[in-house]
Amino acid sequence: MIDASFRTRLLSGEPLLGAFINIESPTAVEVLAVAGMDFLMIDGEHAPIGPANAVEMIRAAEARRIPILARVGENTQQVMAKYLDAGVIGTMTPMISSAQEARRAVDAVKYPPIGKRGLAGVRANDFVPDPGYVAAANDATVVVVQIETRAGIEAADEIVATEGVDIVFLGPSDLSVALGVPGQTKHASVLDTITALTEKIVAAGKAVGTVARSPADYAHWRDCGIQIFLHSAGALMLGAAGEFLRESRALEETR
Repeated sequence: MIDASFRTRLLSGEPLLGAFINIESPTAVEVLAVAGMDFLMIDGEHAPIGPANAVEMIRAAEARRIPILARVGENTQQVMAKYLDAGVIGTMTPMISSAQEARRAVDAVKYPPIGKRGLAGVRANDFVPDPGYVAAANDATVVVVQIETRAGIEAADEIVATEGVDIVFLGPSDLSVALGVPGQTKHASVLDTITALTEKIVAAGKAVGTVARSPADYAHWRDCGIQIFLHSAGALMLGAAGEFLRESRALEETR
């Protein structure tokens, strides 16, 4: 049966730290679970991870008892259903630019009467499409939408007000592109936009998420009211490997 513990923690206001899994590997899932992450997010937008890869990563997450969601690069019910039916407990939908697009994401994740998700005997419900699963899934699943376009910024009030949206995630990289400063995620216009949107989202009673690439990022955005934080598996591996090599080679120069 689907587990509602992640959504319970989310609704309690607890800060939650996770990682995008952009390496198509169940072992990567296990390693980050052992490290103590609060949750993981399969990156089906920027990484070549389709539902067939994802299901093995979901099995690894379940074995290690860590909640796992998926960022799905296409806001269509049939595509999102494959990840949900495989067992993720929520989806993140990128590039949301209107209330209609946000509503479409909710419809894909939630069963009637909340949404329009289709019911079948699938892995997520132990292959038995019983009524109890429908109610449990509607209670447990999490809907995350991303505001990261100019149109999304302009439509933020309507997006945030969309019933069924749990988390509004603010992507600094794509916001930097939308604001005309591509790649400059610490540019004042990007930081100011995230701060202003965070105030709006928190005031509406929704959770806010963003990328935290360092403890300093976490501290800054936590103080601003952000609750959900994501790094990436690839960046964490690259950073740790790079630090090890730099420090080891620096020591060798002193020998």
